[in-house]
Amino acid sequence: MTANAGDVEGRIRANLARVREKMAAAAVRSGRRVDEIRLVGVTKYVEPEIARVLVEAGVTDLGESRPQELWRKGEALAGLPIQWHMIGHLQRNKVKRTLETKPVIHSVDSLRLLSEIDAQAGNTGLPAIEVLLEINISGDAAKHGLRADEIEPLLPEIGKLSHVAVMGLMTMSGLESSPEQTRREFAALRELRDKLRPNCPPNVVLKELSMGMSDDYEIAIEEGATLVRVGSALFEEVNS
Repeated sequence: MTANAGDVEGRIRANLARVREKMAAAAVRSGRRVDEIRLVGVTKYVEPEIARVLVEAGVTDLGESRPQELWRKGEALAGLPIQWHMIGHLQRNKVKRTLETKPVIHSVDSLRLLSEIDAQAGNTGLPAIEVLLEINISGDAAKHGLRADEIEPLLPEIGKLSHVAVMGLMTMSGLESSPEQTRREFAALRELRDKLRPNCPPNVVLKELSMGMSDDYEIAIEEGATLVRVGSALFEEVNS
Protein backbone atom coordinates (compact mmCIF):
# COMPACT_ATOMS: atom_id res chain seq x y z
CA MET A 1 0.00 0.00 0.00
CA THR A 2 1.04 3.59 -0.53
CA ALA A 3 1.56 6.36 2.01
CA ASN A 4 -2.12 7.23 1.86
CA ALA A 5 -3.13 3.72 2.91
CA GLY A 6 -5.46 5.09 5.56
CA ASP A 7 -7.28 7.21 3.00
CA VAL A 8 -7.65 4.25 0.66
CA GLU A 9 -9.01 2.05 3.43
CA GLY A 10 -11.41 4.76 4.54
CA ARG A 11 -12.74 5.30 1.02
CA ILE A 12 -13.24 1.61 0.42
CA ARG A 13 -15.04 1.17 3.72
CA ALA A 14 -17.27 4.17 3.00
CA ASN A 15 -18.05 2.90 -0.51
CA LEU A 16 -18.80 -0.56 0.87
CA ALA A 17 -21.14 0.91 3.49
CA ARG A 18 -23.08 2.76 0.75
CA VAL A 19 -23.35 -0.37 -1.38
CA ARG A 20 -24.55 -2.44 1.57
CA GLU A 21 -27.12 0.24 2.47
CA LYS A 22 -28.49 0.18 -1.07
CA MET A 23 -28.55 -3.61 -1.08
CA ALA A 24 -30.49 -3.63 2.17
CA ALA A 25 -32.99 -1.06 0.89
CA ALA A 26 -33.53 -3.01 -2.33
CA ALA A 27 -34.07 -6.17 -0.32
CA VAL A 28 -36.69 -4.45 1.83
CA ARG A 29 -38.49 -3.12 -1.24
CA SER A 30 -38.77 -6.64 -2.62
CA GLY A 31 -39.76 -8.29 0.67
CA ARG A 32 -36.46 -10.13 1.03
CA ARG A 33 -33.72 -10.38 3.65
CA VAL A 34 -30.41 -8.84 2.69
CA ASP A 35 -28.59 -11.89 4.06
CA GLU A 36 -30.08 -13.83 1.13
CA ILE A 37 -27.85 -11.82 -1.23
CA ARG A 38 -24.07 -12.20 -1.56
CA LEU A 39 -21.90 -9.31 -2.64
CA VAL A 40 -19.14 -10.32 -5.05
CA GLY A 41 -16.50 -7.60 -5.11
CA VAL A 42 -15.16 -7.34 -8.65
CA THR A 43 -11.45 -6.57 -8.40
CA LYS A 44 -10.47 -6.61 -12.08
CA TYR A 45 -9.37 -2.96 -12.15
CA VAL A 46 -7.40 -2.91 -8.89
CA GLU A 47 -4.13 -4.37 -7.73
CA PRO A 48 -3.94 -7.14 -5.10
CA GLU A 49 -3.09 -4.77 -2.25
CA ILE A 50 -6.33 -2.86 -2.88
CA ALA A 51 -8.31 -6.11 -3.11
CA ARG A 52 -6.77 -7.08 0.23
CA VAL A 53 -8.29 -3.98 1.84
CA LEU A 54 -11.72 -5.00 0.57
CA VAL A 55 -11.29 -8.47 2.08
CA GLU A 56 -10.22 -6.93 5.39
CA ALA A 57 -13.36 -4.77 5.25
CA GLY A 58 -15.46 -7.94 5.14
CA VAL A 59 -15.97 -8.80 1.46
CA THR A 60 -14.61 -12.33 1.07
CA ASP A 61 -16.28 -13.13 -2.28
CA LEU A 62 -14.07 -11.67 -5.03
CA GLY A 63 -14.68 -11.81 -8.77
CA GLU A 64 -12.33 -11.62 -11.74
CA SER A 65 -13.16 -11.40 -15.46
CA ARG A 66 -9.88 -12.66 -16.91
CA PRO A 67 -8.38 -16.03 -15.98
CA GLN A 68 -4.83 -14.65 -15.89
CA GLU A 69 -5.86 -12.01 -13.34
CA LEU A 70 -7.64 -14.63 -11.28
CA TRP A 71 -4.44 -16.71 -11.21
CA ARG A 72 -2.29 -13.69 -10.34
CA LYS A 73 -4.47 -12.39 -7.56
CA GLY A 74 -5.15 -15.88 -6.25
CA GLU A 75 -1.42 -16.31 -5.74
CA ALA A 76 -0.89 -12.82 -4.33
CA LEU A 77 -3.70 -13.18 -1.81
CA ALA A 78 -3.16 -16.83 -0.91
CA GLY A 79 -3.97 -17.49 2.72
CA LEU A 80 -6.83 -15.01 2.94
CA PRO A 81 -10.37 -16.42 3.39
CA ILE A 82 -11.43 -15.62 -0.18
CA GLN A 83 -14.02 -17.41 -2.27
CA TRP A 84 -13.04 -16.58 -5.84
CA HIS A 85 -15.58 -16.15 -8.62
CA MET A 86 -14.71 -16.42 -12.32
CA ILE A 87 -17.22 -14.03 -13.88
CA GLY A 88 -15.77 -13.48 -17.36
CA HIS A 89 -15.44 -15.61 -20.46
CA LEU A 90 -13.44 -18.78 -19.86
CA GLN A 91 -11.74 -20.72 -22.64
CA ARG A 92 -11.35 -24.47 -22.28
CA ASN A 93 -7.55 -24.31 -22.46
CA LYS A 94 -7.53 -22.15 -19.31
CA VAL A 95 -9.80 -24.37 -17.23
CA LYS A 96 -7.14 -26.53 -15.58
CA ARG A 97 -5.16 -23.68 -14.06
CA THR A 98 -8.29 -21.72 -13.20
CA LEU A 99 -9.55 -24.61 -11.07
CA GLU A 100 -6.48 -24.24 -8.82
CA THR A 101 -8.23 -21.27 -7.18
CA LYS A 102 -11.39 -23.39 -6.59
CA PRO A 103 -13.66 -20.67 -7.95
CA VAL A 104 -17.37 -20.51 -8.49
CA ILE A 105 -17.54 -20.20 -12.29
CA HIS A 106 -20.37 -17.89 -13.35
CA SER A 107 -19.67 -17.90 -17.07
CA VAL A 108 -20.34 -21.40 -18.38
CA ASP A 109 -21.74 -20.77 -21.85
CA SER A 110 -21.55 -24.17 -23.56
CA LEU A 111 -21.81 -27.87 -22.83
CA ARG A 112 -18.24 -28.27 -24.16
CA LEU A 113 -16.91 -25.89 -21.50
CA LEU A 114 -18.97 -27.57 -18.79
CA SER A 115 -17.64 -30.97 -19.87
CA GLU A 116 -14.05 -29.68 -19.75
CA ILE A 117 -14.56 -28.36 -16.23
CA ASP A 118 -16.01 -31.72 -15.23
CA ALA A 119 -13.08 -33.61 -16.78
CA GLN A 120 -10.39 -31.42 -15.22
CA ALA A 121 -12.05 -31.54 -11.79
CA GLY A 122 -12.17 -35.32 -12.06
CA ASN A 123 -8.52 -35.54 -13.14
CA THR A 124 -7.31 -33.49 -10.21
CA GLY A 125 -9.51 -35.10 -7.58
CA LEU A 126 -11.34 -31.90 -6.75
CA PRO A 127 -14.83 -31.98 -5.29
CA ALA A 128 -17.68 -30.93 -7.55
CA ILE A 129 -17.00 -27.45 -8.96
CA GLU A 130 -19.84 -24.99 -8.44
CA VAL A 131 -20.83 -23.33 -11.70
CA LEU A 132 -23.55 -21.10 -13.12
CA LEU A 133 -24.89 -21.23 -16.65
CA GLU A 134 -24.50 -17.90 -18.40
CA ILE A 135 -27.65 -16.89 -20.26
CA ASN A 136 -27.72 -14.18 -22.92
CA ILE A 137 -31.15 -13.11 -21.78
CA SER A 138 -31.09 -9.82 -23.71
CA GLY A 139 -30.08 -11.40 -27.02
CA ASP A 140 -27.32 -8.79 -27.28
CA ALA A 141 -24.91 -9.94 -30.01
CA ALA A 142 -21.96 -8.54 -28.04
CA LYS A 143 -22.66 -10.79 -25.03
CA HIS A 144 -21.61 -14.36 -24.38
CA GLY A 145 -24.09 -16.90 -23.12
CA LEU A 146 -26.56 -19.59 -23.99
CA ARG A 147 -29.99 -18.74 -25.33
CA ALA A 148 -32.80 -19.26 -22.85
CA ASP A 149 -34.34 -21.97 -25.03
CA GLU A 150 -31.08 -23.96 -25.14
CA ILE A 151 -30.99 -24.87 -21.46
CA GLU A 152 -33.77 -27.41 -21.04
CA PRO A 153 -32.54 -29.71 -23.85
CA LEU A 154 -29.08 -29.74 -22.24
CA LEU A 155 -30.26 -30.89 -18.81
CA PRO A 156 -30.05 -34.67 -19.50
CA GLU A 157 -26.44 -34.27 -20.71
CA ILE A 158 -25.53 -32.09 -17.75
CA GLY A 159 -27.00 -34.74 -15.47
CA LYS A 160 -24.33 -37.21 -16.67
CA LEU A 161 -21.49 -35.04 -15.32
CA SER A 162 -20.25 -36.03 -11.87
CA HIS A 163 -17.73 -33.30 -11.01
CA VAL A 164 -19.81 -30.16 -11.51
CA ALA A 165 -22.74 -28.75 -9.56
CA VAL A 166 -24.83 -26.27 -11.52
CA MET A 167 -25.91 -23.89 -8.78
CA GLY A 168 -27.84 -21.38 -10.85
CA LEU A 169 -27.96 -18.96 -13.74
CA MET A 170 -26.05 -15.78 -14.57
CA THR A 171 -26.78 -12.90 -16.91
CA MET A 172 -25.87 -9.32 -17.76
CA SER A 173 -28.29 -6.71 -19.00
CA GLY A 174 -27.96 -5.57 -22.61
CA LEU A 175 -25.44 -2.83 -23.37
CA GLU A 176 -28.19 -0.49 -24.54
CA SER A 177 -30.90 -1.62 -22.11
CA SER A 178 -32.86 1.06 -20.29
CA PRO A 179 -33.61 0.52 -16.58
CA GLU A 180 -37.05 -0.77 -17.57
CA GLN A 181 -35.57 -3.20 -20.08
CA THR A 182 -32.97 -4.29 -17.53
CA ARG A 183 -35.74 -5.07 -15.06
CA ARG A 184 -37.56 -7.16 -17.66
CA GLU A 185 -34.34 -9.03 -18.49
CA PHE A 186 -33.62 -9.83 -14.85
CA ALA A 187 -37.23 -10.90 -14.31
CA ALA A 188 -36.95 -13.15 -17.36
CA LEU A 189 -33.90 -14.90 -15.87
CA ARG A 190 -35.79 -15.51 -12.62
CA GLU A 191 -38.78 -16.86 -14.55
CA LEU A 192 -36.50 -19.14 -16.59
CA ARG A 193 -34.95 -20.49 -13.38
CA ASP A 194 -38.41 -21.16 -11.92
CA LYS A 195 -39.55 -22.90 -15.11
CA LEU A 196 -36.48 -25.17 -15.25
CA ARG A 197 -36.33 -26.16 -11.59
CA PRO A 198 -38.92 -28.99 -11.58
CA ASN A 199 -37.14 -30.94 -14.33
CA CYS A 200 -33.52 -30.68 -13.19
CA PRO A 201 -31.22 -33.65 -12.55
CA PRO A 202 -29.67 -33.94 -9.06
CA ASN A 203 -26.51 -31.98 -9.93
CA VAL A 204 -28.53 -28.97 -11.16
CA VAL A 205 -30.07 -27.13 -8.22
CA LEU A 206 -30.55 -23.60 -9.60
CA LYS A 207 -30.68 -21.83 -6.26
CA GLU A 208 -28.50 -18.91 -7.40
CA LEU A 209 -29.24 -15.98 -9.69
CA SER A 210 -26.10 -13.97 -10.48
CA MET A 211 -27.20 -10.67 -11.99
CA GLY A 212 -26.57 -7.00 -11.41
CA MET A 213 -23.41 -4.90 -11.50
CA SER A 214 -22.54 -1.44 -10.17
CA ASP A 215 -25.15 0.31 -12.35
CA ASP A 216 -28.06 -2.05 -11.82
CA TYR A 217 -27.55 -4.25 -8.75
CA GLU A 218 -30.51 -2.66 -6.95
CA ILE A 219 -32.85 -3.64 -9.78
CA ALA A 220 -31.30 -7.10 -9.80
CA ILE A 221 -31.97 -7.56 -6.08
CA GLU A 222 -35.56 -6.44 -6.53
CA GLU A 223 -35.93 -9.10 -9.24
CA GLY A 224 -34.44 -11.94 -7.22
CA ALA A 225 -30.63 -11.83 -7.50
CA THR A 226 -28.77 -13.90 -4.92
CA LEU A 227 -25.33 -12.79 -6.17
CA VAL A 228 -24.50 -9.25 -7.31
CA ARG A 229 -21.18 -8.48 -8.98
CA VAL A 230 -20.09 -4.98 -7.95
CA GLY A 231 -16.77 -3.38 -8.85
CA SER A 232 -16.59 0.34 -9.65
CA ALA A 233 -19.05 1.34 -6.91
CA LEU A 234 -16.71 -0.19 -4.33
CA PHE A 235 -13.59 1.57 -5.64
CA GLU A 236 -14.84 5.10 -6.33
CA GLU A 237 -12.08 7.65 -5.68
CA VAL A 238 -9.60 4.84 -5.00
CA ASN A 239 -6.44 5.01 -7.08
CA SER A 240 -4.87 1.56 -7.44
